[in-house]
Amino acid sequence: MRTVIFDLDGTLADTSGDLLAAANACFRQMGLGDLLSLPRDAGVALRGGKSMLTTGLKRVDHYHEETVEEYYPQLLEHYRDAIDHHTAMYPGAMAAVEQLKADGFRVGICTNKPEALAEKLTRNLGVRDAFHSLVGADTLPVRKPDPEPLREAVRRAGGDPERSILIGDSDTDRKTSAAAGVASVLVTFGPSGGDLEALRPEALLHRFEDLPALAARLLPI
Repeated sequence: MRTVIFDLDGTLADTSGDLLAAANACFRQMGLGDLLSLPRDAGVALRGGKSMLTTGLKRVDHYHEETVEEYYPQLLEHYRDAIDHHTAMYPGAMAAVEQLKADGFRVGICTNKPEALAEKLTRNLGVRDAFHSLVGADTLPVRKPDPEPLREAVRRAGGDPERSILIGDSDTDRKTSAAAGVASVLVTFGPSGGDLEALRPEALLHRFEDLPALAARLLPI
């Protein structure tokens, strides 16, 4: 069975606003005010909670590794409690998912967001049941760019890891695909930034409307 696996943050949905809000809640607890903002720090948000805390603290010369470790669990709590206030699926994402399924593909999610948060977010957005699998950062002992979470997402979706592709938005997703020996498709509309073409993915995706045909070309019957 052919399978298309999606990254979540920055690929299926723009989650940067809620992530930055959680980090800023921590900075306010420290008495530092809001240190991160959109659109400047959208890419920082998608690199994870510790990256957000580190970036903000360094801007005001308050960085200490112990501070990041202390506040990271609190950041996750803030995020969990306000996970979908600003988050939205990218235009055309779910129409593309449904078309892939109609074309005979299995579909799943492989994210470096903790599994419980990924489950909560996708259910709050009303899209979880559209996917055959979801593997998060802590589902397995390893996370992307290790290839095993991708393979597990494919297996849980009912597919063959060798007949799969990963749709992502970052160098991490590119490395994951390469490690798994499958094609990498990177979206150009996410906030990750950088020269995605320089990562040499098998394809770039400029709009979700083009994904079903692209998937059929990369994974022919």
